[in-house]
Amino acid sequence: MVSSTDIAQRIIEAVLAQRLAPGTRLGEQSLSLLFDCSRTLVREALVRLAARGIVTVSSRRGWYVVQPSHEEAREAFEARRVIETGLIRSTVQIDKAALRRLRQHLKQEQAALKGDDVGQRSYLLGDFHVCLAECLGNQLLADTLRDFTARTTLIAMLYQSTHDAVQSCQDHMDIVTALERGDAATAERLMAAHIGQVQAALRLGPASDPLANLREALAPVREAGARGRKKPPSSPPSDTYLGALL
Repeated sequence: MVSSTDIAQRIIEAVLAQRLAPGTRLGEQSLSLLFDCSRTLVREALVRLAARGIVTVSSRRGWYVVQPSHEEAREAFEARRVIETGLIRSTVQIDKAALRRLRQHLKQEQAALKGDDVGQRSYLLGDFHVCLAECLGNQLLADTLRDFTARTTLIAMLYQSTHDAVQSCQDHMDIVTALERGDAATAERLMAAHIGQVQAALRLGPASDPLANLREALAPVREAGARGRKKPPSSPPSDTYLGALL
């Protein structure tokens, strides 16, 4: 039997694989049919994901994958920067088993880059950061990073990131190499640079004005009418009585 935790995990994985786009509707009935479970279990999973910032709900429209704003994008990357560099900074030594696991993950990334499965590639590149947190011995922060990584994946999809997947993989390799030689300071610097490069590749542009259309419509009539054109020289003063023109 599927559990609400299983459903939530599958949705997170689909986001990391870029198979669920920002704004995708998640119908309770459709999900209950897909997972062959009750709508109660589906609702439990969606409530959990809402608390984790992955989905949102509208009383009239239902459940949707979140569409992060510019400010939420900035905060998500800043949170990842603080968590990931802090984890590396606090590392005294990484054991050989953890390094083997990281190297195995990097091999999977490299193999995915040569294949055609974009979803698998996206998932592995994002999951590296979760894997690293687990290898550094902090499962709680690894779980937190999984959610933040899912959110930044949605942000990259929403704002059409131009970041190169090959470069991401190389960044990951450089970080692991630094950790292998016990150079945590370099690994921390490389991680900060990597997250900064991914953030810089977003095409955010200027923040849109949600009131732009209403602001234009409710502008004073004289101001709105004068905008974009010059008054003809022969026009009478604006306070001339209409009868004088007839």
